[in-house]
Amino acid sequence: MTTFDEFRTNVRIAIHAFDGMTMFHLSTPLAVFGEVTRSGLAEWETAVFSDDGQPVRTAEGLLIADISGPEVADEADLLIFPSWPTDLPPAEQPLVDMVAAAHGRGATIAGLCLGTFPVAHSGLLDGRTAVTHWLKSDALASQAPNVQVRPAALYIDHGDVLTSAGTASALDACLHLVRTSLGAEVATAVARRLVIAPHRDGGQAQYIERPLDDGTVDEGPIGAAMDWALHHLEEPLTIEALGEQVQMSPRNFSRRFREYAGVSPAKWILARRLDEARRLLETTELPISEVAEACGFASPVTFRQNFVTAYGTTPTAYRHHFSDVEATRMSG
Repeated sequence: MTTFDEFRTNVRIAIHAFDGMTMFHLSTPLAVFGEVTRSGLAEWETAVFSDDGQPVRTAEGLLIADISGPEVADEADLLIFPSWPTDLPPAEQPLVDMVAAAHGRGATIAGLCLGTFPVAHSGLLDGRTAVTHWLKSDALASQAPNVQVRPAALYIDHGDVLTSAGTASALDACLHLVRTSLGAEVATAVARRLVIAPHRDGGQAQYIERPLDDGTVDEGPIGAAMDWALHHLEEPLTIEALGEQVQMSPRNFSRRFREYAGVSPAKWILARRLDEARRLLETTELPISEVAEACGFASPVTFRQNFVTAYGTTPTAYRHHFSDVEATRMSG
């Protein structure tokens, strides 16, 4: 199966629109992927389409007339559903067939926010994990019982199918696709131009309403511990060491961290180490052993094992791949 990251510099993107969708949901993929092209970072072509090729009126009352028909999905490398009607109707058969055909010829399918629903209706998420806006997680589980709904995630990427949580999480998911395809430096450049955070990991928790033990929020100390960890990735970052930075016991710190981040400290730290490793592989010529040491891995072997598990390729192959992409981009 061809995945999105193999298309890289020349990508055709088809974005589904419908009457009553909000401008924010429609504009999110247009803003992120359009910035890639506007900034000269790659040639990514976006097209908005409706089910019948007719204009759509947004929830804000604006009429969008420059709309393509569903045929643009036939040649799309990336097919995006940025939202879905709030009454959550089942996807009609022509749309289901469109998704199946696009996926079958190698296109990546993305459901952002409520756009997860038509992707789930197509059956592509059966037996897989998925996420949508947390308010509609129960509805997704009911409509798609074969899908493993993960209410706390920001986005989940299976390579050929991606889903994201609500609203701003769609920005994170779109930036993730840019990062996967063009590298961390390009994604950071796009984020900087849009004045948004360059990276939030897909495993980070949504802002879900839930009771806390004593009515307090630990964003201050946990955030401080995260910031400290990011500046000390080369060190052994044990729960004891992290908790000590904010005067918390290991047990209390671990519990509070999970409440705040949605993942364990160990999983979050591993993800950050791998993020930094990718950045160093993309932007420096440091030997693999030095990259491993700088990112806090016990040995190059441990680094390689974790890298292969996370990305399905070795650090060396990853570096060569991005070197080739950068050379192609600069020559173009």
